[in-house]
Amino acid sequence: MTELKDLHCQPLEGQPPMADDEVQAHLAAAPGWELVDHAIQKSCEFTDFHRTMAFVNALAWIAHAEDHHPDLRVSYGRCTVRFNTHSVGGISINDFICAAKVDALLS
Repeated sequence: MTELKDLHCQPLEGQPPMADDEVQAHLAAAPGWELVDHAIQKSCEFTDFHRTMAFVNALAWIAHAEDHHPDLRVSYGRCTVRFNTHSVGGISINDFICAAKVDALLS
């Protein structure tokens, strides 16, 4: 079975957001990610600012490659990553694809 981290984001304009039960099923398989205000979010902790920024830069490269960009909150040893899909007005599979890529980056 293909893992989400191996998939790529697709254009979804005009499609509906993911149903609540599907969001919950994906969240159950995504440790550390939570539903917050119609988006999925995870806080990542690092030992120093240099490592935090290295993560942010690697994530920026992934977001650019996937053309799916998160909202980030960055501080000295923490980065909170937040995904939702504006073109569908909620959460989509693209958010979980990028979440899986973030998790792969952290492992």
